[in-house]
Amino acid sequence: MKPRVSLQDSASRNGNFSLRIDPVRSEDAGLYEALVKYNTEVHSCHVELGVITVTLSPPNPVVENDVVLMSCNSSHQASLVETCWFHNGQLGPTSRTFCSLPGALSILRPAMSDAGSWHCQLRYSDNEIISATYNLQILGFDGPTNPVVYAAAGSAAR
Repeated sequence: MKPRVSLQDSASRNGNFSLRIDPVRSEDAGLYEALVKYNTEVHSCHVELGVITVTLSPPNPVVENDVVLMSCNSSHQASLVETCWFHNGQLGPTSRTFCSLPGALSILRPAMSDAGSWHCQLRYSDNEIISATYNLQILGFDGPTNPVVYAAAGSAAR
């Protein structure tokens, strides 16, 4: 896992033996064990790392009016009950909130208004709720609806 893994030596003097993984990948999910030996004592700690991934097809940035598929998956072992997607943290039908069984969201004709933060929330049969946020970028024209722009002679047109 090198060079993505690091230990902070300065923190270990204070009893902090944290492992830092940057960036985390889906294959990093699993059980981790830490062993710390101090004089004749050995202490151990077990930590399970769960990973949630949000993928985009086609990859970011998306061209306006092309079909886009966002998928949300987790390493959690229970059965997936529901997937909800929230756009820019808003709830309600006008804010584009979608709930369904599979972890995917399809936007058939993405517009500039679809750009921004999309939050995926997975709910499992054991009542575990796992979430992640993805920043969707849309390439398109966010200008006036009328394509004719008038400018005074001798001035700059914008």
